[in-house]
Amino acid sequence: MVKKIWPVSTVLAAVSLSLLVSCGEKEKKNESESFQGKTLSLLVWEGYADPKFTAEFEKQYGVKVAGTYFNSGDDLVAKLKAGGGNAYDVISPSGDMAGFLVQSDMVEPIDVSLMPNYKDLSPKLVLPDVEKNGKVYGIPYMWGPDYLVYDADVIKEAPTSWSVFWDPTYKGKVSLYDDISNIYLIGQMMELDKTDPAALYNMTEEQLAFARKKLLELNPAVRKYWVSAGELNDLFANKEVVVSVGWPITVKEVNEKGRNLKWTIPKEGTTGWIDRLMIVKGSKNQKLAALYINYIVGAKGQALTAEVTNYSPGNAKAAAFMSEDLQKATYVNEMDSLFAKINFWQYVANRARYNEIWTEVKTGK
Repeated sequence: MVKKIWPVSTVLAAVSLSLLVSCGEKEKKNESESFQGKTLSLLVWEGYADPKFTAEFEKQYGVKVAGTYFNSGDDLVAKLKAGGGNAYDVISPSGDMAGFLVQSDMVEPIDVSLMPNYKDLSPKLVLPDVEKNGKVYGIPYMWGPDYLVYDADVIKEAPTSWSVFWDPTYKGKVSLYDDISNIYLIGQMMELDKTDPAALYNMTEEQLAFARKKLLELNPAVRKYWVSAGELNDLFANKEVVVSVGWPITVKEVNEKGRNLKWTIPKEGTTGWIDRLMIVKGSKNQKLAALYINYIVGAKGQALTAEVTNYSPGNAKAAAFMSEDLQKATYVNEMDSLFAKINFWQYVANRARYNEIWTEVKTGK
């Protein structure tokens, strides 16, 4: 048998490749080992720290993912100011706060070139409010609408207008989110955003006065202003309310308990949110935070988040890991059809005034 003599160049190339692979594996191993025992702290919306999708990341890097929930944009900022990078690593603000956090220097820039999954996110969700001086500070995560949610066992036909809240038939059975977004709702009923979506977030004093009046009129009909999605779930599950502003997670979780909730988008339209993932300024775990963000906006991470929340993924490749029913519920294959119906939250420059109006409504002044 004749031995084959390999060219020196081929041998050297093979040795080099072997060394590169060996070094790469060693680096990956060392990278994983360097995070052993660390805790990544999330300050996120309810449902965004579920073990269903954090467990895989924890196992991969030998870390713990701890979640703290916030209930509104203002609540997020308050918690962030109190704890900052000493308490939190990753946050998930919506569009009404993301840009403010960037301009207020409360978050770190993110090198998207180190995030392979970033390229798979829908360009529709990549917005300039989280960019500054050529740097990116926020990565799109999940998105969705502020639905009109109703108990279909009580309300047999889908309401066509937000005015259903003022229907005396449902007095004491209405619930609204404890947030200034109810003022946006009145703005839509006034058709302020028909030609300019930003009008809802820049209302005049006269328009705010009208919103205050309408919401004060609604006060007697409101059973409770819900603070968290879990609280709204309980209100529907216990049959305390029959109609509300709500998120997809409520329809999913309450119906899993045997109820018959449905959702609709009224003729006036609806608002909605695009949640971003950001790294808190001064975080002690910035590299681990970046790895987590890349993981969770990947196809499988997005699919698992959608399974828990029923929110819409920003990564269409998530469909490969989702059931047919979940794909339909989250519009993952037909994003444009739902996206076009939503006026997404924007930052409110005069937020203090909106909050003042909302406080007056809640206290009945």
